[in-house]
Amino acid sequence: MTAMRHDIRRGAVLILASTLLFSLMAVAVKLLGSRLPFMEIVFFRSFFALPVVVVLAMRGSATLRTRRLPGHLGRACTGLMASCCMFFSATVLPLGEQQALTYSTPIFVTLLAIPVLGERPGPHRWAAVVLGFLGILVIALGPGLMGQPHAPPPGVAEWVLLAGYAAASLHGFFAAGTTLLVRQLSSTETSASIVLWQSLLMTVLSALALPFVWVTPTPGEWLLLLVMGLVGGIAQLLSTEAFASAQVSSLGPYTYTALLWAALFGWIFWGDVPGPTMVLGAAMIVAAGLYILQREMRRRPGRGAAAVAPQGAAAASGQGD
Repeated sequence: MTAMRHDIRRGAVLILASTLLFSLMAVAVKLLGSRLPFMEIVFFRSFFALPVVVVLAMRGSATLRTRRLPGHLGRACTGLMASCCMFFSATVLPLGEQQALTYSTPIFVTLLAIPVLGERPGPHRWAAVVLGFLGILVIALGPGLMGQPHAPPPGVAEWVLLAGYAAASLHGFFAAGTTLLVRQLSSTETSASIVLWQSLLMTVLSALALPFVWVTPTPGEWLLLLVMGLVGGIAQLLSTEAFASAQVSSLGPYTYTALLWAALFGWIFWGDVPGPTMVLGAAMIVAAGLYILQREMRRRPGRGAAAVAPQGAAAASGQGD
């Protein structure tokens, strides 16, 4: 893999393909969520992705030998909570809004790094955090900012819609916790081992909920669950390869093409047309995330990439998890 490092073209192609596949996975989640409980979908996302993750782990010389099982367990728990938030919000929110809100991870990384790592953000990073949270509010308040009623989608109660906005935003919080835990684990563990432990533990933990939420999938839903898991696993593999080829600072902006795919797929499948508040809020969140990433890379040359890697950095944070 050494010969491929800093290959920006290869990295860009791989991350763009990965982002497209993750967006297709989100479409599958939304389609399945109309009938299946989101916790059941979370389980099959991890379970059907395991073969791909094992291949990834074998290529990275992964091992299950570890002295840091509590760290892996904590990382799996935050990853599972992030997945639950993402999958639940995907079932109730317009796809474009949901995807935009889940890109708040760099904002929460900045905040959590204060108590966890003792870091002290400067005024520039605080300004980016405020901008990002204002973007979240703009999307959540939506048409209400322009004096129009914010009607929930058909069949979705207003309180469920509000819960969806909260869950999509909390995804960034739990994903940020995952990122910081990975930063600590990576001092002794390889990325391949972290991903393998993550997938195994998340599969086991999510399986515990199945007896309480189980709904038998139809043949078509079984197929869609299988495709969802495989697509998510392949996307994770491509993302890992991408970030092994080039630095996050150069590939990070490409991950935000997910917002374009979300807008397109939302329009094709559900007729969702992004409104001005959604576009404005998404632009504010993206601008905040990119600025935080740029400041982090300046402050931590050679190491900052892992600190605030966007969602596409599956090896570090587990996209969709």
